[in-house]
Amino acid sequence: MNGPDAVIFDVGNVLYDWNIRLLFEQLVGDPDELNFLLRHVVTLEWHAQHDAGRPFAETSAELIALHPRFADAIAAYGPRFSETVPAMLPGMAEIVEALDTAGVPLFAITNFSHEFWPPFRAREAAIFDRFRDIVVSGEERLIKPDPAIYRLALDRFGLTPAQAIFIDDREDNVRSAEAVGIRGHVFRGAELLADDLRTAGLL
Repeated sequence: MNGPDAVIFDVGNVLYDWNIRLLFEQLVGDPDELNFLLRHVVTLEWHAQHDAGRPFAETSAELIALHPRFADAIAAYGPRFSETVPAMLPGMAEIVEALDTAGVPLFAITNFSHEFWPPFRAREAAIFDRFRDIVVSGEERLIKPDPAIYRLALDRFGLTPAQAIFIDDREDNVRSAEAVGIRGHVFRGAELLADDLRTAGLL
């Protein structure tokens, strides 16, 4: 085969829906306080520290010191993180199953906390047991779109860049993978992905 023969997935917002609000709307009843919390306290920038390998005990203590009125909600984020990742996105379970059934090697590179990943991985074992290996940014202390994480993944997966197609919802992550030589797909839904995988001869 001249094209890719293995598929590397992102996890959040590709395989699974990810929405921080789903957790915090259970913990903060006042809509104005909830919106303030999400815009100014538990921001994506704060969350990204966990993906880069910082322990939740450190990041939560720092944030609680700055925003003590949200102490209980902030403290709940780590233990209840899986509630921000409720279910697979429509059509993605079917794509994973079809690829695996066809014998296509499946891998993933995910920006994910090394602490939050194990309970989520265990919850979703039926899906992730189909994957041959998964690179977790928090474990490696490398985070997409750093090209180093793609090179590390290829080495660990035993793939050349030309052997892989990488699927991510963020264009900067995909472009960085392409710069390493991996074929990229910017995820905009299962139907478009399935079309691209068929074009590549993988479905």
